[in-house]
Parts: sequence; structure tokens; C-alpha cells
Amino acid sequence: MSALKDNVIPGNHGQIFGTNAIEEVDLIEIKANVLKLDGIKDVLLNAEIFPREFTVHTSKMVLINDIENKVKSVGFHAIPKDLFEL
Repeated sequence: MSALKDNVIPGNHGQIFGTNAIEEVDLIEIKANVLKLDGIKDVLLNAEIFPREFTVHTSKMVLINDIENKVKSVGFHAIPKDLFEL
């Protein structure tokens, strides 16, 4: 376990997740649900690529597992992309 692999850390880089949601309405529902988590500052959707992606920015450390569970509650999956390059 690593703090970087298990959490989304605050900052302007965020964490990118891939999702199996395809329709824009589903992505908007995912965004609304993830924004309900404490510490989530912003969720940016990228519907131009496949598979669809969304980027989560936080104001404090948030568990990736919590984000995955919020997306699962809508009926889709969220897979975190690899860590950013330093």
C-alpha cells in the first residue's frame, strides 16, 4: 500500500480514471455522484476519447476506493490510470 497509489492527493494534476460509461448522461451522473464525496473539488469529463475518462481534483486526500464505490453505485466502473510522471 502506498499513499500515492491508494489516494487522490490535493493539487492541480488530479487523478485520471477510465470508465465503461459511454453516454454523456451517464458521465454527468458519475460526476454528480463523485462530487458528493467530502474533499472532491472538481470532476472534469473527457467524452472525446474511448474509453471515456474523468479527472478528479481534491482539496484533501481522498481514497481511490471511495471514488470507485461512488461510481459503482451508479452502475459503472472507474479504473485509476497510472500515476503521473514527476
